[in-house]
Amino acid sequence: MIAEVIIDRSSKKLNRTFDYNIPKEIEDIVIIGSTVLVPFGNAKTLEEAYVVGIKQSTNFEVKDIAKVKHNLTEKQIRLAKWMSKKYFCNVSECIKLMSAPGSKRKNEVKEKTINSIYLAKDIEEIEFEIHSGKIKSEKQKRALEFLKENEGATVGEVEMFTDCSNAILKTLEKNGYIEFVEKKIERNPLENKEVEKTQKLELTEEQKIAFDKINASIQENRYEEFLLYGVTGSGKTEVYLQLIEKVLEKEKTAIMLVPEISLTPQTINRFISRFGKEKIAVLHSKLSIGERYDEWNKIKEGKANIVIGARSAIFAPTENIGIIIIDEEHDSSYKSESSPRYNAKEIASILGKHGDFPVVLGSATPDISTFYKATAGKQTEKTISSDSNNKNNAINKNITLLTLTKRANNASLPEVEIVDLKQELAQGNRGVLSTSLYEAMQKNLQDKKQTILFLNRRGFSTFIMCRECGYTVKCKNCNISMTYHRFENKLKCHYCGFEQKVVTTCPNCNSNKIRYFGTGTQKIEEEVNKIFPNATTIRMDVDTVTKKNSHEEILEKFKNDNIDILIGTQMIVKGHHFPNVTLVGVIAADTSLNIDDYRANERTFQILTQVAGRAGRERIKGKVIIQTYNPDNFSIDLAQKQNYEDFYNIEIALRKQLKYPPFCDIIVISFTGTNQKELISTSEYVYKYLENKMDKQKFSIFRPVPSPIDKIQNKIRWRMIIKGKMTAKAYEDINECLANVYSKSIKNTKVWADVNPNNMV
Repeated sequence: MIAEVIIDRSSKKLNRTFDYNIPKEIEDIVIIGSTVLVPFGNAKTLEEAYVVGIKQSTNFEVKDIAKVKHNLTEKQIRLAKWMSKKYFCNVSECIKLMSAPGSKRKNEVKEKTINSIYLAKDIEEIEFEIHSGKIKSEKQKRALEFLKENEGATVGEVEMFTDCSNAILKTLEKNGYIEFVEKKIERNPLENKEVEKTQKLELTEEQKIAFDKINASIQENRYEEFLLYGVTGSGKTEVYLQLIEKVLEKEKTAIMLVPEISLTPQTINRFISRFGKEKIAVLHSKLSIGERYDEWNKIKEGKANIVIGARSAIFAPTENIGIIIIDEEHDSSYKSESSPRYNAKEIASILGKHGDFPVVLGSATPDISTFYKATAGKQTEKTISSDSNNKNNAINKNITLLTLTKRANNASLPEVEIVDLKQELAQGNRGVLSTSLYEAMQKNLQDKKQTILFLNRRGFSTFIMCRECGYTVKCKNCNISMTYHRFENKLKCHYCGFEQKVVTTCPNCNSNKIRYFGTGTQKIEEEVNKIFPNATTIRMDVDTVTKKNSHEEILEKFKNDNIDILIGTQMIVKGHHFPNVTLVGVIAADTSLNIDDYRANERTFQILTQVAGRAGRERIKGKVIIQTYNPDNFSIDLAQKQNYEDFYNIEIALRKQLKYPPFCDIIVISFTGTNQKELISTSEYVYKYLENKMDKQKFSIFRPVPSPIDKIQNKIRWRMIIKGKMTAKAYEDINECLANVYSKSIKNTKVWADVNPNNMV
């Protein structure tokens, strides 16, 4: 028998199969999906490879497979092949997403074990030998008595409580009284979680309608995609919990995706309080590699039937899935920005269609393209294969819309006030807080209520400039301004992580007129502490959540210690429920409006609506104050009114007029490298190839140009953009083009393609 394998390397030239002989002694265990070790080329060590096909014979002279490591399923291999074409990447890169964390040979994670000791003879026999005087050592007697009382213990426990040395224990083992057993220990991130048990709540009329429609798909084992569109605080999570209860009753499993790691602790607490921690497995990047490895195996062994995690949890080795729920489905984090550049929502659709179960997307501010599919876009995408019978080859574009218009606990939506910062400046207020926000915060402090201040920029000052000559301090590796971090007294690049000392003299003109411009969360924290010296504050941004469990610690401290003011970036705005928060202040609503992206209005509306949703989620009405230089912008105006439908109608009309998604796809082909001449010639080759190959009636192909940020980590960056609706042939053309590029002798240039990327910069 011959195995077709793909070598686990990132080289595009190796994104093809190689034939290997399957020795007779392992024929029964080598299957499609096996991870094997093989001799490859002139390499002195064995290479890891994945079996993607098995056949009877080959025309080549082949080597033997050396060893079988572990297996994926044939279904996972099919998905990896589909993803490879869909996301323009190597099959091996996709397979890695489906493999156990830490399973690579170079950093392979081992099971955690501990040495335990048990009695090797019957208790009656040991007692007889103690009383008869056969065992004379007092320490040996103590050790045996301790093991008898505790029915076994760890080596450390026996040594601690009996004052016995390892030598004494070894003597007891030699004489046949005890035995050492190596026991597996699970690294459980939920081990110390203690949450009060809760019962399911009575659903509102709207929640019940949504629940019944989705539950019908669960009971009928039918694939259907739903958009649960509900205002902030409308009780979407309660609907999720009760749907998962129905899935568990059918002895099936559920996957629950959340966008931010900071949301995971709160979601986990809600689920543990309802289902208990034994049934739940957690997967996200803040867990140690050992914890992820054990959680992965817990799922694979069927010990957990609810998986909660971020984007990559979609690949958890679950069997018999009954539902996939993607909360805050509008969030950009569901789309990977590194290879494979997959979209978790698309993967969920494929899994749901193949496994005959519903997929639920939830949001108060749905992605424009998702809402379009749920209202106007009633068609089926033609994807990368013409085989309409293969369930892996089509993504259903019809989405059933379910709406929740009221907050679940009869709480009213917050009052939203817009402050024009131009008028504040005209009145002489140059501080970070407008008069209105200052007065509201002061009242909130008097009333013993909590406040959230949101600014989507970390650091102290966003750039440093010489007022004499205009010189701006930029990163030496990236063509981007350095950000000043006051507490470390350093300049940092938020793209490559480079740090340097603060500049006090201009390197260009030697002037000392160095000034700090822009505002970040550190500066807001300092200003707030000056204005309200008696208030307690806490900050949550990338700089404060570097340690393990720091997300959870900050959120718990804010909630349980009743900290007065929480200051943070976008990680504080989504999904969190703080009963005592009655005021939310948005320091600068224009930050997301000024990005070079067609989704600037959408992202502004989403983030303002989401942050506003943190206020007044209980009985006391909340207030939101949005500070902006653009009060007339429709996304800010409609965020004030919490009116998604009107925002959608204006935005979708603009998208249609300008031919932006969902009315077309934007394909970005990126080029990065250290040799500018090679990079430009490679980009020209790709441009000419696709211009000749692709249908010019359906696609607009623009010439390659430098990227908006044209250097990151000392690498030159160019890009070319293609606009048009992706077809099976378009996927073929781009994949073929990339394969041709890498068959040429380019050494210093990398090329990749991404359809509708999150980051257009």
